[in-house]
Amino acid sequence: MFMESDLLLDLMNSRTSIRKYTDEEIKREDLGKILEAGRWAPSAGNMQSWEFVVVEDDGLKEELSQASYNQTHVREAPVCIVVLGDHEKAERKYNERGRNVYMVQETAAAMQNMLLMAQSLDIGTAWVGAFDGEKVSDLLEVPDRLTPLAIVTLGHPNERPIQNQKKRITDVTYINTYGNRLHRVFEERDWEGVANYFSKAKKSIKEYFK
Repeated sequence: MFMESDLLLDLMNSRTSIRKYTDEEIKREDLGKILEAGRWAPSAGNMQSWEFVVVEDDGLKEELSQASYNQTHVREAPVCIVVLGDHEKAERKYNERGRNVYMVQETAAAMQNMLLMAQSLDIGTAWVGAFDGEKVSDLLEVPDRLTPLAIVTLGHPNERPIQNQKKRITDVTYINTYGNRLHRVFEERDWEGVANYFSKAKKSIKEYFK
């Protein structure tokens, strides 16, 4: 049975970056679900250029934090997942565009899948993109064919930050050509249901997953 669309939208809307965690460990079953979610992301020509390194060792997390410009949540998270992209495979299959576009797109899709799965398990996450890639590669003994693209920190939340506001659909969507804004083609009321829906999302997602 598939998740109802409203619940899925709730899940997306309720997720926000969590950088403070409790000492509770991440269950192996939950970690497996998060990694499995990443594995099922879409990819260009089924290339699946992603690979993951799970970092749990405290010493490694300390060094990973230093390589991430001393971001404290990298060291304090119970688990970090370093997401790698196989640039050699991507370039071999799709040339420069494969390396510069497709690899990045599909690893980002894997990241989003993992973030949403973690959210459904009441596990907080933060998407870390600021780090020294060469230092991360050296630290984790990453082969030359792979590029570190992102780090996901995982932990049970010890904070409830205020949800960031997102732009309206009508602010970022155009019909047929750029500049032909959505509200010029459809009545604004056609989209009010979506806006009203998201205003209730936080409450319903907390009730469902608590």
